[in-house]
Amino acid sequence: MQKDLTAVMHAIELQLKKHGLDWAHVLYIHLYISDMKQFGLANEVYLRFITEKKCYLGVPSRSTIELPITEVGLGNAYVEVLVSKDLCKRVLHVQSMSCWAPCCIGPYSQATLHKELLYMAGQLGLDPPTMLLHPDGPAAEMDQALLNCEAVANCFRCSVSSSAITVTVYCSSVSSFELTEIQNRMDNFLKHTLLNEGLRRASSPIVLYVLVTNLPKGAHVEVKPVLHCTEDGKYEVDPVLLKTYEPCVSDNSSFKNIEWLNTCCNINVVPEKICAALIYVTKDHAAIICREGDENVEIVFRGTSHEHVKAIALFFIHLIDRIISDNGFSWQHLKNLRFYVLKDLVAAADVLFSVFSEAFFEFAESSKKVEANKEPIFNLVPVLCSGRSSSMDSLITCELYASKL
Repeated sequence: MQKDLTAVMHAIELQLKKHGLDWAHVLYIHLYISDMKQFGLANEVYLRFITEKKCYLGVPSRSTIELPITEVGLGNAYVEVLVSKDLCKRVLHVQSMSCWAPCCIGPYSQATLHKELLYMAGQLGLDPPTMLLHPDGPAAEMDQALLNCEAVANCFRCSVSSSAITVTVYCSSVSSFELTEIQNRMDNFLKHTLLNEGLRRASSPIVLYVLVTNLPKGAHVEVKPVLHCTEDGKYEVDPVLLKTYEPCVSDNSSFKNIEWLNTCCNINVVPEKICAALIYVTKDHAAIICREGDENVEIVFRGTSHEHVKAIALFFIHLIDRIISDNGFSWQHLKNLRFYVLKDLVAAADVLFSVFSEAFFEFAESSKKVEANKEPIFNLVPVLCSGRSSSMDSLITCELYASKL
């Protein structure tokens, strides 16, 4: 773990320097490790690179998740960083025990605000005064985690219910019944907070549920919101649907069906500022995209059908293109593009990465919207499952953020 994480952090440091940046420019870090029992050792390595001296505006916010990365050939540590070219971020760091929000259990900030986007560290169901997980199980942890999210959001004069664009809920060691209850607690929290505070919004944030192998402190739930946060307190997060679709990957009539395509995605937009979306490909979607029966979908990602993998990759790419262009954004506005892939369908991460890269290159050559031969603009993250609801029925879920801020 220590050797792998040191190598990864060093490689990131070199990349930052290559682009004239340093750790002070980093807004957010996703730290994926293979064994949560080594969380303390991971923090020791992390502290060699992320220091208050280097990050003089405040250390980045962070989520730490245990994932099956070793099983797909990604080593014992895998790290994503969100970087800004400017130095205008503002952070909240809760260093000591309090009665209002949990103190940080590692070298990170509870939240980072950058140009109207508030990136919150993953919040556990910890009771702030005691820093102990809620003893009554996953649903109770979810309630507490949401209260902690709201406390952090309130420090920036906003609310999860009124201004969250997306919310990612990581779950670990939970039953189907407990997952359903976790989703119910999420829905109830959003409704009740809006009512209690007299707030209004067009729709709820887009919620993504991700099942992972473990979380810090053995928690069952970790909640990670991204919010639109303005000085004047005006939030304009609006849900939108696809307007048009021009199929470029197939003459399959399903690609021309806007209603069907809208079942594959959820989109939230802050007009002229932010476009966020989640795109889902379930087993049923994959069967249509690949024009195969259900019995063949199971082998799509096991290296037996390069053609099927590429078809699904191209489907994602062209749908991403339609989402951002429909809403007045371009590929140059893209800030984050992450694919959560069902671990059981991944033979090897490098093989899947190669096919997705090939699909992106093909799109770049044909559309001229993306520079070919540039560094990859996406990340692949292996998970136990993911989806828009507690059923987590996606083979792959794509998360994208585009911003003009």
